[in-house]
Amino acid sequence: MELENNKILITGATAGIGKALTKAFIQQNNTIIAVGRDEKKFKDLRSLSDDIIPFRCDLADKDELEKLVVFIEKKHPDTNILVNNAAIQYNYSFWDEQHITEKIQQELQVNLYAPLALTGLLLPVLSMNRQPAIVNISSGLALSPKKQAPVYCGTKAAIHIFSKSLRYQLEGHGIRVFEIIPPIVDTNMTKGRGKNKISTEQLVQEFLTKFRRNRYEIAIGKVKLLKLLHRLSPALADRILKNGGEN
Repeated sequence: MELENNKILITGATAGIGKALTKAFIQQNNTIIAVGRDEKKFKDLRSLSDDIIPFRCDLADKDELEKLVVFIEKKHPDTNILVNNAAIQYNYSFWDEQHITEKIQQELQVNLYAPLALTGLLLPVLSMNRQPAIVNISSGLALSPKKQAPVYCGTKAAIHIFSKSLRYQLEGHGIRVFEIIPPIVDTNMTKGRGKNKISTEQLVQEFLTKFRRNRYEIAIGKVKLLKLLHRLSPALADRILKNGGEN
C-alpha cells in the first residue's frame, strides 16, 4: 500500500486509536474524513490540518449511519480507504446487569453492525478509486475472551472472522482487506483496566510498517505471542486472558 495521497474515512477518529491513526495519516499527506460523535473534539482535530474533514455521526443510530454513506457518495466519491475503528466496551455480568438489552444493542450496533454496513454500502465507492482498502480493528480478545466483556469479545471475534471471509470474497476485485489485532492499548476505554498497555502511537507505527508491506492480518505487540500460544496450547491462552489482560 502507498501511504500517501489517499482519502481515508476513519470512524472513532476523535480519540484513542482513531485519533492516532488520523495524526499519522495526515503526516503522510492524506485527506481524512474524521467520523465521531463529539463535535467539541473536532476543533482539536481541525487544528492539526485543513485536510481533516469532520463528520458528526453516532454509529449506533442507523439513520445517521445512512447519512454518512450519502455524504461520502455525494461529496467524497474519491474515498479509497475505510478504517472501521470505532468501538465501545461495557464490562458487565449477564447475571446481574439490569439494563442488559440496552448495552447489548449498543455494542452490537457500534462494534459490528456499523462496520459491516459501512463496508457493504461503501464498496462501490472504494472500488472506483486507486488502491482501495478496508482496515478493520479487532482485538486480542477476538482470539481469547475475558469474562467481564462477553458482548465486546463476541463482536471482535466476529470482526476477525468477517475480515478473513471478506478478504476471500474481494480477492478478485482488487480491494485489500486488512485487520489490526491490538493488545491492550492506553486509551480512555481501557482506563483503570489492565497493565503493560502500549501507546496508540506504538500501535500505529507498527501498523503502518506492515500496512505498507501489504500484511493483511496485523498482530500488534503481545498479540503475536498470543497467536503463537494459541497454536501450542489454546486452553492456556484462554486461562491467561480469562480474567483480564488484552483490551
